[in-house]
Amino acid sequence: MDLIVALVLCLSCLILLSLWKQTSERAKLPPGPMPLPIIGNILQLNVKDISKSVSNLSKTYGPVFTLYFGMKPTVVLHGYEAVKEALIDMGEDFAGRGNFPLAERVSKGNGVVSSNGKMWKEIRRFCLMTLRNFGMGKRSIEDRIQEEARCLVEELRKTNASPCDPTSILACAPCNIICSIIFQNRFDYKDPVFLNLMKRFNENVSILSSPWMQFCNMFPVLLDVFPGSHKKVFKNIAYIKNYILEKTMEHKASLDVSNPQDFIDCFLIKMGKEKHNQDLELTLDSLAITVLDLFGAGIETTSTTLRYALLLLLKHPEVTAKAQEEIERVIGRHRSPCMQDKNHMPYMDALVHEVQRYIDLLPVNLPHAVIRDIKFRNYLIPRGTTILTSLTSVLHDSKEFSNPEVFDPGHFLDKSGNFRKSDYFMAFSAGKRACAGEGLARMELFLFLTTILQKFTLKSVVDPKDIDTTPVVNGFISVPPHYQLCFIPL
Repeated sequence: MDLIVALVLCLSCLILLSLWKQTSERAKLPPGPMPLPIIGNILQLNVKDISKSVSNLSKTYGPVFTLYFGMKPTVVLHGYEAVKEALIDMGEDFAGRGNFPLAERVSKGNGVVSSNGKMWKEIRRFCLMTLRNFGMGKRSIEDRIQEEARCLVEELRKTNASPCDPTSILACAPCNIICSIIFQNRFDYKDPVFLNLMKRFNENVSILSSPWMQFCNMFPVLLDVFPGSHKKVFKNIAYIKNYILEKTMEHKASLDVSNPQDFIDCFLIKMGKEKHNQDLELTLDSLAITVLDLFGAGIETTSTTLRYALLLLLKHPEVTAKAQEEIERVIGRHRSPCMQDKNHMPYMDALVHEVQRYIDLLPVNLPHAVIRDIKFRNYLIPRGTTILTSLTSVLHDSKEFSNPEVFDPGHFLDKSGNFRKSDYFMAFSAGKRACAGEGLARMELFLFLTTILQKFTLKSVVDPKDIDTTPVVNGFISVPPHYQLCFIPL
């Protein structure tokens, strides 16, 4: 009986503390729905589609409002103007990484995704410089992508025009590009180690986008107390991290400081130079986490976009026909597509942009945080407050895109059929925390998709009218449904 009384008293105190804390915070923060003690605004959110919940709430509370994910306040920015003002106009103030419990458990403040402050600035600068030195945006990386595109075509030919699920094959191509930069080698598409790595990455993306993981990010205590799919995420990451560390030790044994061969070599050299720098503690663990970040950003996002692109092309054969007509006219069937071709292929350029706009891959972006106390639209936002930016509200803005819920490359074409740039295209986010691999991803998407359409007719196994392009999960990433198609050689 005494135990029950003690528990009731503890719970009552916790609720009162939560109410007091929320009341004092809410007086300064933007308006929002009234949070409940401890659980916050969970009852106003659909964990299967946070982005849709955010859009619905913005109709009541406007473009800047506050939600409580558990007991922690999060300021939500909805619409192009609010997102641009924060991420671009006030980019330095909003450059922190917001509350992301699962990623924090894995990274422990290391890497380029979860780090903050001087560590983040230095690691991001190093990653951008190293990727650039190994060819990102230069001819050498274009050569690698073209070669990988030819390997991809050969692998697709092996399906013999039979129905197949393209998930694994499409993941292999961007994975090999990242591997060539990080490890200086690519894998055969049937290599069991290679397939195992990609399987684990694919599992993690599906789990991270599940409703359960949205709950875990709101209530981090669940990660420690309850069993669940998050344990699988930790297990997969541990496996991949060990693989990276094994490769790192091989690199360490053969390192030539005067002639680095890949990203790992460059990181090891930087570790040696910075070993006395107390502001930048670079370790083998931080190397492994940084490589994990590059893998995660460079494989799953690009392969998921490619997979979604083919599904949309099956659904819209008229779009596929227009793209293939342009490819035939500009490139023909025998020469490999190159990035220079893009300047003469406005429809294909528009198609790639429209795929990214329509699928809205990261609906609410990765969480940001303000790095100091700031005033934003007459609201006081305390340092460290998590900021959620709705990329859906920008990519699907009806003021900029005439039919935002319809897949139409015309959204990026002017009346003369020329490619039309849009400031609303934030598929890679924007500002200081925009995707470091944007240049690489743009190149891969254009060259891989153009090469596939140059070499194959895409045939659906069901009537295009019956194809459903609705994502199966829409949490962290919008994941397309599984499907099959036939690659028929031209």
